[in-house]
Amino acid sequence: MLIKVLGSGAGGGLPQWNCNCANCTRTRALTNGFKPRTQSSIAVSENGEDWLLINASPDLLTQLRAHPELQPARALRDSGIAAVMLCDAQIDHVTGLLMLRERTSPLPLYATRPVLDDLSSAFPLIPLLSHYCGVEQHPIALGESFAIERLSGVRFTAIAIDSAAPPYSPHRNAPVPGDNIALVIESVKTGARAFYAPGLAHASDAVVSAMHSAQLVLVDGTFWTDTEMIDLGLSRKRAADMGHLAQRPANGNDGMIALLDTLPSTTRKVLIHINNTNPILDPHSAERASLREHGIEIAEDGMELKVQP
Repeated sequence: MLIKVLGSGAGGGLPQWNCNCANCTRTRALTNGFKPRTQSSIAVSENGEDWLLINASPDLLTQLRAHPELQPARALRDSGIAAVMLCDAQIDHVTGLLMLRERTSPLPLYATRPVLDDLSSAFPLIPLLSHYCGVEQHPIALGESFAIERLSGVRFTAIAIDSAAPPYSPHRNAPVPGDNIALVIESVKTGARAFYAPGLAHASDAVVSAMHSAQLVLVDGTFWTDTEMIDLGLSRKRAADMGHLAQRPANGNDGMIALLDTLPSTTRKVLIHINNTNPILDPHSAERASLREHGIEIAEDGMELKVQP
């Protein structure tokens, strides 16, 4: 089973178009080892030709051009994208659906019912796409294993997680199960498992169990501290307010690093969805060194992850 990191950044990517923080400035100048990052999305395949796109980034066209394996060119009009699956309805995970409007058949779209409802009303991408390729909706049932056509050798299980619904959603201040999900991705042939959660505010018992069962954990790396945006004068919100568990919360609570430390030593641990303000983006920082000490990697655009038992 193969996972490609198409985009590893949080909303806005790196550099963010209107941001002049130290990380964005150094990335524009390509100094100190900084690398640009597009907004987060991954692709999963069992044969290297048919792919499931998980989350559709606003940077999708750039990502597809950078990954020719997703364009096998078997016909005059063709794509390796068999379907799209969504973890949530956040703008930086769904806007790329519009970039797929030239499809010659309806787009298979897998998401929970709350996400499909948001995309049918509050942010009506599904009705909009009905004027182009159309959308074939596949509601995801929480906790039930399922497969998709053209990737029959891979099983998916969605776990409801604590995070935040988009600001436009009617669930923003009254969350419902399914607003946000983590995914267990399993190879039928080998039994190898990956756990994927680009947004995670709290680790429930179900989440911890799923993480412990996986050989690869690809998880929320948005912020270093809970007050990161506040400390920089960029926001009044804490990481937790935005649905993210910081790596080193300033409030003394256990963070993502402490959570990942509980996993078996054989587990590959990778952070994704990294905000442009996070000091771990600096390869020479003390924060990056701390991650290395804990055996934690940072996802990069183009990273290829082979999941084996």
